[in-house]
Amino acid sequence: MTSAVRHLGTMQITTPTDCEVAITRDFNAPRRLVYQALTEPALVKRWLGVHNGWTLEVCEIDLRVGGAYRYVWSVDGKEMGMGGFYREIIPLERLVTTEKFDQSWYPGEALGTLVLTEANETTTLTLTITYESEAARDFVLATPMTEGMSSGYDHLEAELVRMMTEAL
Repeated sequence: MTSAVRHLGTMQITTPTDCEVAITRDFNAPRRLVYQALTEPALVKRWLGVHNGWTLEVCEIDLRVGGAYRYVWSVDGKEMGMGGFYREIIPLERLVTTEKFDQSWYPGEALGTLVLTEANETTTLTLTITYESEAARDFVLATPMTEGMSSGYDHLEAELVRMMTEAL
């Protein structure tokens, strides 16, 4: 069963199917910069999950179909790791990846489909995450995942402003 649209700051969350979560966020930046900030490890380390004391200690990205990515965050001596593989890459437009956490937050792995569209120098990021079951999706939705993603996207927005300022 799908649910209503939920807004968390400027991020919109929907559940289009029983196994999916769709996250949408607009960025006031050209698509090429958003894509760059999503795919270059040095930039990803500046914004992804870096809130409430967490730091992204490991950020490995082998950006090719079949290539792997790996992220490990840490705070107060605790670590949280995840990774997966790139299944599809259309530069500047679409990334499809698998996702599995080291700590097995939910059963199996998820499939993430990230789509970037641009209109009038505003880029819309839509991330659809497909879980193996409705129970896995609902479990993830009950965690602070959406608040963490919202905070991460706020940090991404700040990074994009920095990137555009430096380009002037």
